[in-house]
Amino acid sequence: MGNETPEKTLHDGLTIPSIGFGTYALNGSEGIHAITSAIDEGYRLIDTAYNYENEGAVGRAIQRSSVPRHELRVTSKLPGRYHGYKKAVTAIQESLYRLNLDYFDLYLVHWPNPKQDQYLEAWQALVDAKKWGLIRSIGTSNFLPEHIDRLEQETGELPTINQVELHPYFNQEQQRAYHHEKNIQTESWSPLYRISDIVENKTLQNIAAQHEKSVTQIILRWHYQLGTVPIPKSSSAKRQRENLSIFDFTLSESEMGLINELSKPDGRINDQDPAVYEEF
Repeated sequence: MGNETPEKTLHDGLTIPSIGFGTYALNGSEGIHAITSAIDEGYRLIDTAYNYENEGAVGRAIQRSSVPRHELRVTSKLPGRYHGYKKAVTAIQESLYRLNLDYFDLYLVHWPNPKQDQYLEAWQALVDAKKWGLIRSIGTSNFLPEHIDRLEQETGELPTINQVELHPYFNQEQQRAYHHEKNIQTESWSPLYRISDIVENKTLQNIAAQHEKSVTQIILRWHYQLGTVPIPKSSSAKRQRENLSIFDFTLSESEMGLINELSKPDGRINDQDPAVYEEF
């Protein structure tokens, strides 16, 4: 088996790579360098957000790369302060201007912010922006089943992707089962947890030793075999390359089980429960 990145097809027909590149906290000239490096190393799914305040850096990196635009899948996300319909439409346009792009491949509502109860308006703005050609595929981030059910009931439109916190200490088993039932692709943010902590895990170290791989490669392979799309971040070209090199080995069922046993009910990194957490 080679290291070519397999693709997944979303329920609206858009194809995306099975591993992407996260850009949170990659800002300014250093961010441009890191993101350009990631594209050069082979990443084709690039994830940003309005609230990361680096859409300009992502856009500049895309311009600097030698990869044609149509080969990339660029994602951004709508912040909570712009959930109102008109504000959402404007925010989508402004994000495109910062990136110097004509369209997004994927655009997500970043958090449901249920206490504000405006995520339906935000979703309708995404539905319309897709009709206008500003977005190819629309999705959500951090939405619980109850939020997604409401979107479907009120608009008839299901997200193609729901991006959620997912790593060995919080494997989102029930959420993934719901996504599978609805044909929604699970995308994993913070897929490597806190890297400096998780690399010390003895279970993961033992599995890594068996395969002569790094702990991060084991975790990313676990994501792939779960069927999720992880979006790891790294500013190091060597680490970027390593994170893509997960398609030349397979974890056994018992190894997958051992990793799943690490999951904890309170395993979220910062206790950001979408039922109550809000981000603006």
